[in-house]
Amino acid sequence: MHVDMDAFFAAVEQLDRPDLRGKPVIVGADPAQGRGVVSTANYEARKFGVHSAMPISQAVRACPQGVFLQPRFGRYSELSKKIFAILRDYSPSVEPLSIDEAFVDLTGTERLKGPPEAIGREVKRRILAETGLVASVGIAPNMFLAKLASDFGKPDGFVVIEPDGIRDFLDPLPIGRIWGVGPTTEKLLLEIGIETVGQLANYDSEVLRRRLGDFSLHLQKLARGEDDRQFGQESGRGGVSIEQTFLVDVTDNDEKLATLRYLADNLAVRLRAGGYSGKTITVKVRQSDFKTITRSATLTTPLKNAEEIYNEAVRLASPKLDGVIRLLGIRMSNFISSEGEQLGLFTAPKDEKIVRLEQALDNINRKFGEGSISRAKNLKRRNE
Repeated sequence: MHVDMDAFFAAVEQLDRPDLRGKPVIVGADPAQGRGVVSTANYEARKFGVHSAMPISQAVRACPQGVFLQPRFGRYSELSKKIFAILRDYSPSVEPLSIDEAFVDLTGTERLKGPPEAIGREVKRRILAETGLVASVGIAPNMFLAKLASDFGKPDGFVVIEPDGIRDFLDPLPIGRIWGVGPTTEKLLLEIGIETVGQLANYDSEVLRRRLGDFSLHLQKLARGEDDRQFGQESGRGGVSIEQTFLVDVTDNDEKLATLRYLADNLAVRLRAGGYSGKTITVKVRQSDFKTITRSATLTTPLKNAEEIYNEAVRLASPKLDGVIRLLGIRMSNFISSEGEQLGLFTAPKDEKIVRLEQALDNINRKFGEGSISRAKNLKRRNE
């Protein structure tokens, strides 16, 4: 089962402010600064072409009547915890993709919880009743198909793909619905007459391999509804990321490091909200000439607090931090549940203190409002 909250950040804002219902709501950077991107746009805003990762200045031009709000991660975290607690009532195997999205392995749960379709409908009902928010749910024989199913029915979707209905569901879909088919790959496929998933599934494998390389074999497996990934592996597009686009290009190294710490702090809040840790970290550095550099590392021990994320981000970013910087970002992926994580026999008391400290910061910000308390080092940031 794949559970995905509909326009989560914007939906939370509308939940807390009923006067926003029916209006286009866009959560992201401050439009007054003119830089930064959209985090979430609700469905009313999407009608005007606004979407996630769109530059905020472009979103204002597309939807000037929209309500533009900055994120409140403390509040999002509070509701995310409730949602993940509901999911864990139905299976011990919950694999988060982000603060508002997860896979749930229903294998073996039928005798205790009922058939998968009944579980899916009950999950939707409980999330709405206990949080006031709407989730889309997809149920299918594997992770790829479950994700497709939940996307297919949005918003407020509920789609079940039975094993004998896989090809009927997949074949008519445009090839862009396959994970890994971006604009470049889609163009190459269209040039040889492949427009639908069914055409991709039935195309001559050797001809396709000569055109796209070995990657084509993976795409054809997905087009046939085959996905052999298991829980505990990194799942497709999943991940949690946060970025800072600077109002004025930055040269000061102290400000760059303060920004990385700020990003690590906020990312850690979102990870703790979902109750998980990430083993893969990616750092993004965009220079003043718009050249974007990314560096990643997959670690044996998952990162679970801001201090660890910050230290690893600095290690990855340091070779590229010289010069003039326009944007910094950190992304975590390859998640495991923190509840199922085994603690080291010789876990340092200092590590336990860091965990307790960061939980205390979460509680204060949740009670008194986001930004009520933060690290003194964050004061070096120019764009608070």
